[in-house]
Amino acid sequence: MRLAPMRYKEFTWPHNPETYQVEHRRQVAVHKVPFGGYVLQDLGAGCRVLEGEGTFAGKDAYATFRALEQVFDQPGPGLLVHPVWPASSAYFVTLQLTEEPLPDFVRYRFAFWEDQGGYKAGLTEIAAGGTEEGGSTGGASQSAPSYSGTYVVRKGDTLWGIAGRYGVALADLIAANPQIKNPNLIYPGETVVIP
Repeated sequence: MRLAPMRYKEFTWPHNPETYQVEHRRQVAVHKVPFGGYVLQDLGAGCRVLEGEGTFAGKDAYATFRALEQVFDQPGPGLLVHPVWPASSAYFVTLQLTEEPLPDFVRYRFAFWEDQGGYKAGLTEIAAGGTEEGGSTGGASQSAPSYSGTYVVRKGDTLWGIAGRYGVALADLIAANPQIKNPNLIYPGETVVIP
């Protein structure tokens, strides 16, 4: 079976890397309870990490590696097209040269972190006076729909995530829910008041 070439942004590998390792991560919080016990809270899936190794060989080996370095230096995520795994938006987080330099051979390692794009607008820096850079007021609550009512917690939910989903400040959400004694620990089935 012939595999399609791996691509990231405008770089296409002349031949696919020799090894791939795909790691799926799950975020789990550990909370101590009285008398030496603990309880685990599933915070949902984390980012998928794609790592691998490869070689560039031939008279253009270093030029090819330098072209890959230039793509690495570009900020922001890009489209990663893998020969086997589904294409996804990803950040290029590491690139290493792993061998003694030879005139026509380069061995390298790389890692990409998948970006699920849950916050397409990115993060906005808020100035000390409470306005975004550029002078407008607001923040997360400006782009999210306004809503007030209740929300029933589902597996993997956090107050931070609920606040982001409904466009309210986390502090306001915590203040509106005094029944939640530990804001870092919520359970499926609990009712959260959305201010």
